[in-house]
Amino acid sequence: MPAKILEEIDTLAEQRFLLPGNYNWEQFEAIESLVADAPGLRITYLDGWIEFMTLGEAHESISSIISFLLQLYFCEMGIEYIPVGSATRRDREKGVSFEPDESYYIGSRKEHPDLAVEVTITSGSTSILAKYLRLRVPEVWFWKNNQLAVYRLREDGYEQVSSSEFLPELDLELLVRCVLMPSRIEARREFLNGIRQVG
Repeated sequence: MPAKILEEIDTLAEQRFLLPGNYNWEQFEAIESLVADAPGLRITYLDGWIEFMTLGEAHESISSIISFLLQLYFCEMGIEYIPVGSATRRDREKGVSFEPDESYYIGSRKEHPDLAVEVTITSGSTSILAKYLRLRVPEVWFWKNNQLAVYRLREDGYEQVSSSEFLPELDLELLVRCVLMPSRIEARREFLNGIRQVG
């Protein structure tokens, strides 16, 4: 990959760059190794297309607080879980490699996480679901424009649903409100008070 492209990617905040063309798996891995040490850069592969995404502070802050509150919920409700964050999900045979923003096994470990979270600050769309569909991840949450949308895997694709099927008692409006609070201490307090009232 030309150094100029890498420099442009490095200097942008929260941007996506799509490398057009029909790249095979070996070419993808070669490009991936070239950018392996680039800070704050994520690379995705799907059916020959390669996408780069920079991770800004706003993205990482939202992702972190969602994870913090979700793990509070799991613990408070006595739900066994395994957090695996942005661990790379890849399958050469299915032509896909990507990193969720956050991901979790609910109960026990499986081939792929049960629940994944995608945070979008400046761009992106639910077409991102195509990579999750390839691995049959059961549930994907999208954070965009300070709103949370939940998608559940059905036989022929994803369907947007009003609540999580893994966490049906979780008040998503409460979660969103607490994510947006400027104080993490106050967010924790309000979130715990809210879920304890339901429980």
